[in-house]
Amino acid sequence: MFIAWLKSGLRQLIVAAVVIAGTLALWIMYVPAAQPWLEQAGIYDMLGIDPAQAAEAPAQASARRGGGASRVIAAEVGTGTLNDRITAIGDGRAVRSVSVKAEASGRIVEIGFAPGEHVEEGSTLFRLDDRAEVIALDRARLMLSDAQSSAERLERLRSSGAASVVAMHEAELELRTAELAVRQAEFDLERRTVVAPISGWMGILEYEVGDRTAAQDNLAVIADRSEILIDFRVPERVLPKLSPGMPLTAEPLALGGVKINGEVSAIDNVIDRNSRTIRVLGRLANEGDRLRDGMALSVSLAFPGEQFPSVDPLAVQWSSDGAFVWVVRDGKAQRVAVQIRQRNAADVLVSGDLKPGDRVVIEGVQTLRPGADVAVEGDAAAMGAATPAPTQKL
Repeated sequence: MFIAWLKSGLRQLIVAAVVIAGTLALWIMYVPAAQPWLEQAGIYDMLGIDPAQAAEAPAQASARRGGGASRVIAAEVGTGTLNDRITAIGDGRAVRSVSVKAEASGRIVEIGFAPGEHVEEGSTLFRLDDRAEVIALDRARLMLSDAQSSAERLERLRSSGAASVVAMHEAELELRTAELAVRQAEFDLERRTVVAPISGWMGILEYEVGDRTAAQDNLAVIADRSEILIDFRVPERVLPKLSPGMPLTAEPLALGGVKINGEVSAIDNVIDRNSRTIRVLGRLANEGDRLRDGMALSVSLAFPGEQFPSVDPLAVQWSSDGAFVWVVRDGKAQRVAVQIRQRNAADVLVSGDLKPGDRVVIEGVQTLRPGADVAVEGDAAAMGAATPAPTQKL
């Protein structure tokens, strides 16, 4: 009984071994992509199979089937530019912003604007109580008139010889002193009026008519936001590619989906030792007055990248050694290892032994092996030869 069971088990093991060996042989013959994996896993060594002979098995099987050269569809290799893009968060600020201050202390008697209003350069913003300065100016003008009369009288006496030279000098000194006193009084009176130093928008007002203000107190802030400067930082590695005037794109975080084109305005001359970044100023036109001082913006800078071969995404195959493509050269299939640099919707940028104009297989890769004869489908080949793939700017 035991011997019968042993014989039955042995027959089952033999049948299983034959099935596995047959399946493995078919896999080697009809799935060339399995050969690198089998070789790396040591299956060839276990079975005593020469990898070179195994690589020829698909071709021999194809010859026995009368298939001849493998028929494939190929596409030409183009060129593309690797995108090198930097994104940073920056703070927006008005192109000019001035804190309005009074040059003298006093009581506010007039405010010439409303909060948030646009004012022009030179317009009156505040006027302080100026009655004392008006009186001082009138007094100075009176003293000037008296000094002028005295100087004219002495000039007439001098022509008749009745006035001394010393008296004339004293009269001229009094006249010049009176003129300076008038100028000082006019200056003091002008300081009682605060005018807009630039054109721009006024901020929220903290003072009212009747409030007293001291000299150098901040009365208001006026901002020229016709343009917005963006203060942001970028890694030091992109410094050689930065230059004033290069384009940038900014997206205000408060205005989702709104993108504004601008340019780099200035580049700092010091790199931060802690963050290894450099400060950059960008400039944006503020059309429609949508942007405000202090607004956060996402800034994108695109730099011209390195040129790489571009292939159809279907051409990229994978093995245990990494990515590769099948290249048709002199009617033979050649396996070329590649490194993927960038994936796009329409193509893939790779590095490897490829050059523009090479033809890579995009359909029919299942039956290919290194050195196998390849027949490229006529229409696709002719089309590719007649219209080379244009260089793409990505």
